This record gives sequence, structure tokens and C-alpha cells, in this order.
Amino acid sequence: MKKVLTALLILSSITLSAIAQTAPTLLSGMVVNDKNKPVEAAAISLLKARDSSLFKISLTDKSGKFSFQNIPFGSYYINVSATNYARLNSAIVELNSVSLTKEMDAIVLQQKTTSLGAVTVIAKKPLIEQKIDRMIVNVDASVTNVGSTALEVLEKSPGVSVDKDGNISLKGKPKVMVMIDGKPSYLGGAELASLLSSMNSNQLSQIEIMTNPSAKYDAAGNAGVINIKTKKSITQGFNGSATVSYGQGVYPKINNSLMLNYRTGNINAFLNYGYILNKGFMKVDVQRNFMDSTGKKAYQLEQLTNIINQSKNNNLKLGLDYFINRETTLGFVASGFVAPQNQD
Repeated sequence: MKKVLTALLILSSITLSAIAQTAPTLLSGMVVNDKNKPVEAAAISLLKARDSSLFKISLTDKSGKFSFQNIPFGSYYINVSATNYARLNSAIVELNSVSLTKEMDAIVLQQKTTSLGAVTVIAKKPLIEQKIDRMIVNVDASVTNVGSTALEVLEKSPGVSVDKDGNISLKGKPKVMVMIDGKPSYLGGAELASLLSSMNSNQLSQIEIMTNPSAKYDAAGNAGVINIKTKKSITQGFNGSATVSYGQGVYPKINNSLMLNYRTGNINAFLNYGYILNKGFMKVDVQRNFMDSTGKKAYQLEQLTNIINQSKNNNLKLGLDYFINRETTLGFVASGFVAPQNQD
């Protein structure tokens, strides 16, 4: 009985801690140009002040406004980028239990100055592309995605949120259809989160976000479509790449991937493999005071618990494409993942 009570107290303390850290925070602002006109579709990157790591991405609407909701307490700053405008970093803002909401001063972008002379044209994909029917996130356009998982990249994407159970919502609406290379994943909740956690960001090409999908998608009962597109090489012959990532906290974190591709004539064969080892440590310190009828402390309970979480994710994808002609391709794809987890 004591063990059961202890487990319940630890679980309740973790829940209370999670609730305290996810208080309804709001950070909002507006982007205008030097003529005080709203700048639409400007990419807004929310970065942590302590290490400049990317936390979330958003876009300004037609009135130049943007907002981030349910942000953990801490110090942040905004990086703004837009076509034909110079990049700009905002001042640091603080979100805490005293200041849950923060409306930033208007951010004014200056147009880029161009001088005629020697011109060098460099093709570079933007981090976010706004199309008529969808928003596209180019994964390789941000260096902060290196060493991340597909789930971590998805969490940073505009309008996308993932709860503690792995449920994905789009602009606050659940029941999102998640597709991989245009095919439904047929997974949800913890199973889908495990799959995306086992995929290295190096395996991803783009993430397409459709809040109002066209009629060709079965949109019945869902809030939109997210299509995760993996990489395929178009280079002739045999080629490949390997990514090795290592992080160290209390315990190590490893995120590795291997991509092989063979293309010749009308045939293209490929293999993608990812291995992720994630070992986390959490220290739970519970102190409870019990008062008597007069308001004086009668009893005190102190508990200190160390929790170790470990997951080993293996993700494999094999495929073969036969190009019948320019418009028709016959393909075969097999994919799977194994993601055992344990907690001490």
C-alpha cells in the first residue's frame, strides 16, 4: 500500500508541475515596413534567449500580426525575415507567472538596399513557403533542425502542437490527418509520436501543412492535413549520406541516420535507416505540509525521486521505383520502426 501511495504522490506532483509550466501564455506582435504598412507572410522565429535555439515558427497574417500561445516560462526573442526586407532581431522578452501575456512593440522592417555592379545569384530555399492551398516548411533551410527528430521539427512548425500523449493538433483543432509521402500513416497518438520520434530530420525534405485541404483528401472529421515528405535522390549512380549526432546531458543522446540511393535508367532503389538513443533524467522533489484545524503544520512529507527514461528507436524504409514514362511511376515501399522504452 505504501508503494502504491508513493507512486500516486509522485505522479500527482509531476502532473502539478506540468500544469504549472503550461499556464496559458501568449506572446503577440505586429510587423510593418518603414512606411507603416503591414508585412504579410513574414517568417517569425521564436528563439530561446539562452542559446538562440529555435522553439517555434509562425507567419504574419494579412494585417501583419502574429502570436504564439502556451509558451513555457522563460526568456525569448523574435527573428523576423521577409522577402526584400533585411532580417531583424527583437529585444528579449520574459514570460513568467507574473507576466503571462506580452504584446510586443511594432517591429519595423527596412527594405534591402541594392547597388548595381557585379551580381551573384544564389538559389536558396526559404524556411517557409506560403502557397495558395498549403504552407511548406523546408527542413534543410534551418540549421537548428540538424540532429533533431521528425517530431521535434513538426512541433516547431507553424500552427502545429503536440501534447504529452503525442496527439497532434493544427491551430488548436485535433483529428489531423498525418501523411508520409502522400500516403496516410494510419497511426495516431502515441504510436504516431513513436514513429516520428524514430525518424531523423536528415531524412525529411519538406513538411506540407494544409489547414483547408482540397477535395482529393478525405477531410471528414479532421482539422487538416500534414504531409511529411522524405528525401529521394535524383542523382544518377550510387550515392548516399550518413549523419552522426551526439549530445550529452546527465546521460547521452544519439541521433544517427544512413541514406543510400541507386538510380540508373528507369530504376531507382533507396534505403533510409535511422537510430536514436535518448536517455533522460528527471529529479522529482516533493514537499507536502499538512495543517491541523488551527492552521498550524501538523505533519510534513518529503520525497525525493530520480526517474530515468530511456528509448531506443530504429526506423527503416526500403523502396524501389520503376519509371514507366514521365507521367507514370510504379513503386514499392516498405517501412517500419521499433521503439522500445523503459522507465526506472
